[in-house]
Amino acid sequence: MMEATEQEDLIADAGQFVAPPNGGMNELLNVGEEDNIQGQMEEFLGPQTQYNEEEEERKYYRRKRLGVIKNVVAASLGAMMVYSVYMGLLQMQLILHYDMTYREVKYSNLGLEDIDRKMLMGINVTPIIGLLYTPVLIRFLGTKWMMFLASGIYALFVSTNYWERYYTLVPSAVAIGVAIVPLWASLGNYITRMAQQYYEYVNYKEEHVQEQKRLPKGACHSYIIIFQSVFYLIFNLSLVFAELPMRLVLNSHLHENKHILANVKICGAEIKGMIPGFNTTVLTNLPRSMLLIKVESVLMGFAFLAMIIFLVLCGPAYRPTEEIDLRSIGWGNIFQLPFKHLRDYRLRLLCPFFIYSGLEVLFAITGFSLSYGVCILGLKHLWLLIVVYGLSSSIFSALSLFLLRLPRWVCLVGGAAVHAVLIIALLAFSTKPDRPEYLGPLLVISVLWGLGTALNKTGVSTLLGMLYAEEKERLDFIYTIYHWWQAIAIFIVYLWSDLPMRAKLSILLATLLLSCYCYCVMERRVAKKVQHRLPRIPRPRHKVKGYRYLEEDNSDESDSEKSVEEENDENLEEEMPSADGEEEEQDAGSVGADSPRVWRRGAGGQQHRWEDGHLQGAENEDKQVVE
Repeated sequence: MMEATEQEDLIADAGQFVAPPNGGMNELLNVGEEDNIQGQMEEFLGPQTQYNEEEEERKYYRRKRLGVIKNVVAASLGAMMVYSVYMGLLQMQLILHYDMTYREVKYSNLGLEDIDRKMLMGINVTPIIGLLYTPVLIRFLGTKWMMFLASGIYALFVSTNYWERYYTLVPSAVAIGVAIVPLWASLGNYITRMAQQYYEYVNYKEEHVQEQKRLPKGACHSYIIIFQSVFYLIFNLSLVFAELPMRLVLNSHLHENKHILANVKICGAEIKGMIPGFNTTVLTNLPRSMLLIKVESVLMGFAFLAMIIFLVLCGPAYRPTEEIDLRSIGWGNIFQLPFKHLRDYRLRLLCPFFIYSGLEVLFAITGFSLSYGVCILGLKHLWLLIVVYGLSSSIFSALSLFLLRLPRWVCLVGGAAVHAVLIIALLAFSTKPDRPEYLGPLLVISVLWGLGTALNKTGVSTLLGMLYAEEKERLDFIYTIYHWWQAIAIFIVYLWSDLPMRAKLSILLATLLLSCYCYCVMERRVAKKVQHRLPRIPRPRHKVKGYRYLEEDNSDESDSEKSVEEENDENLEEEMPSADGEEEEQDAGSVGADSPRVWRRGAGGQQHRWEDGHLQGAENEDKQVVE
């Protein structure tokens, strides 16, 4: 029995687990490693001592501001390249087609004269219908993509010159006419939007910027002045680069003045038409076809480069959600709103200045340069007059920066005063042709006219940006109206080509005086704080609700709570006065259940904004989903 119990005790002892001598040390090491890993994770996920949140935020918005400056410079360069190519090619094409020898030798049965007439008609007449489709195109495509598409149309015009036929030149010229107003409306809208964005990135800590509310009155005016000045400083160089084909290619093929001006009797204010008696053969020998193809290929390359600049370097003008809101007000409303904005007395009184802004540039390029410059100095000096005019208008565009310290009327009134003196001088200036001693005075007139153009262009664009700086949803309508009136000016210049020079100058002077009077009346009314009428922009209609609108939904809200909130909104809308009672009544029927938008008056009684919310139809869809 004793042996049996001893064997059982041995077996029991053998069944017990005996830990190895280093087992306790291993367990301690594992626990230490876990504590070390946990400490490293806490150190990694916890607040970093070397990370400065404010400094990183400041660097982020500094990059954003640099991006805005890049956008402004890129848009200016793109527009400058587009118009350098367009005007340079058009000038070379018209001179070649004017020469009778060129037409007979290369295109004897084609009828280039008739093609040129219809091509100019397409460029000058088509833009007068731009008000009908420009806002729809800009809101459908977006501002950036509208600039890109318009630059592509200009590139198409360049490409058609490889094969000069009626069915290539005329349709492309009509397309140019269609694209003029959308391109310029997009450019004006884009530059002003960049000024607004730059202000937001500079003042990113402000509450109204973080909540994406309406900007304070006059907050971004300084940036608008600077960006518009930079744009025109770069863009006006297009007149300089447009003369390179003329100077480098055609100038060596032109006849001397004695041949070209042999039948011209008088120049200046006493002539009728452009240059009566101008010789129909201006080329000594025809340029080689391969040379012309090389020139057109270079121009085509720059046209494509401009398209790439618009596409790659230019950022969007609006946030994606803002673009959704802009195009969700209904296409019928987008079509009507440009006409309704003409009820604003500020725009109506600026319309004469819009027209004069188009008249004076075209007169400088066509009327003065041809009827005075070419007639007196000869065709070989045409490039010099245009280059001096372009350089002058580019350099003097920087003078608009004085608006940062001076009243805004100084720019427009100063430019008008310079042009008024020059027009009166031109009315009295007539001389015989081929008088090279008048080169100095004509260059001085070109410089001074460029000064007036610079003050005029920058002044009008800056003034519009300052008047509607806080109305970013209206900018495309405002700039569409501006450039549509300039298209009317293009049409007027096309019609008056056969009028006497004194009649043209008289029309120009009368338009200038009327513009100054209307502008003074407008500034006086604004100073007196006369209430202006702005049409009510309908509420965005979001048929499909995406992620951007789900934040405001409350799935736990009952139907009774929703109905109470709707009643409160309706009562609030009835209590709040409208900015324009007539517009409310007119638009109530068209907007229907989607209408009323909550308008609030600002401190001066002129600022309005709407409370973002959902449409009644969208709320009904939410109810159906909840059910």
